[in-house]
Amino acid sequence: MDIAIDTALIDKEKKEKWNSRLLTLYMLFWSVAFLIATPIAGVMSGEMGWIFHNFYLILISPSKLVTDYFNIGGLGSTLLNAALCGLACNLVMVVSHTKPTATTLAGYFLITAHCFYGLNFLNMWPPFCGVYVYCKVRKLKFSENVHIAMFATALAPFISDFLFRYTIGDDFVFGEVQITVLGVILALLFGLATGFIVPALLPGTTKMHRAFNLYKAGLAIGILGIFVYAFMYKTLGIEAPDALSRDNPIYLKNGSSYGDFMTVFFAIVFILSIVIGFLLNGFTFRGYEKLWKSTGHNADFVKSFGTPLCFVNIGIYGICILLYLNFIFISPIGVGYTGPTAGVTIAAITFAASGQTPRNVWPIVFGYSILNAMTYSICAFAGLTMGWSLASQGYINGLAFATGLCPFAGKYGWRVGTIAGIVNAIICTSTSALHGGFVLYNGGLTAGLTALILIPILDFYEIKEKFTDEEIE
Repeated sequence: MDIAIDTALIDKEKKEKWNSRLLTLYMLFWSVAFLIATPIAGVMSGEMGWIFHNFYLILISPSKLVTDYFNIGGLGSTLLNAALCGLACNLVMVVSHTKPTATTLAGYFLITAHCFYGLNFLNMWPPFCGVYVYCKVRKLKFSENVHIAMFATALAPFISDFLFRYTIGDDFVFGEVQITVLGVILALLFGLATGFIVPALLPGTTKMHRAFNLYKAGLAIGILGIFVYAFMYKTLGIEAPDALSRDNPIYLKNGSSYGDFMTVFFAIVFILSIVIGFLLNGFTFRGYEKLWKSTGHNADFVKSFGTPLCFVNIGIYGICILLYLNFIFISPIGVGYTGPTAGVTIAAITFAASGQTPRNVWPIVFGYSILNAMTYSICAFAGLTMGWSLASQGYINGLAFATGLCPFAGKYGWRVGTIAGIVNAIICTSTSALHGGFVLYNGGLTAGLTALILIPILDFYEIKEKFTDEEIE
């Protein structure tokens, strides 16, 4: 009996080690993909001779929501930003001896996603350092808290504003660096404070929405962002700045959208993910049916189904997101493949290794479509002009994070999932005003608030869960 138990433990340890290695290599695969795409993008967009200069512009620009890095810099410089931030995460994990999990992968995806609209190689470091200091003070292993450091970068726009705009106010000029001593001090202190506050907020806010919002850090960091923004501007009576923009001639020439390039890029990466998963799974998709049927609630697909099937799910789910985006771009009202759109394509797959599948996400998407149809009907009846579509930037971003509500559909069925999508769509464009656009996880905050609305209603009316993960064992 003891020998059998020891053998089982050894097998489990080998499996965990194998999964960690595969996750490490997979994250490196994404970073390298961004790096390879950088010069290709520079040539195709006409930005090649300006990539490093435009990357510099990205680094020195305030980056509150929604700052389009395709506009501030360019296609190639934005991909370079994603590559460097991704490689930095890869290096941090190697140096700290981190054993990646599904949550670590989620943190990596969120970092690279926001490298297209708000996070850069400069403003990411103070939150990282803050969590590192927190671990040293609390005598915790940083390797076990790297994912928290990744999540904390959602507050990076505060760092950029402290460094480049907040202390000089109306004297700010795009492209000119006017750093003050006070600005540097505020940025460093804020990064340090973030490292101590975010870990304290995460457990409590997760209990509030009971893991029905996969983007759990969004609610915690959103609450902190609301507090900081209120003090910085509302309490002190300072006028909050607008999101930064510029007349980028190359971007304008391309219709303020790089749809063809980004569609091909993501299609290649997602298809390769499926192929890699298929090969590592023994040249088969065996087991994916069970993963597909998961409720997504408190799920860890890496532990339950293995890393190869997670890669398959990321690829299949990612292609579904890509098809949806290209479909809604048919609408004459809205945007195309902007920096934020490219970013949320990655953000939408954040938890594809720990909850999201096409099966439990489609009701959320359907909810957004239902609200769109309802709004159109009401406006037509009342003689009003409808000012948004599913292709409007706010609703594209909102839906990407609303997919984190998929456990509602997984546990309660598609009808409750659809309602979750409708509720989220109603409030998704209003929540950024609460934190002034300084929290990159605005969609996660919105999803968290949606969960806080739905959970007590479902409990009060004693709505029973229809599905459990035990049924698919």
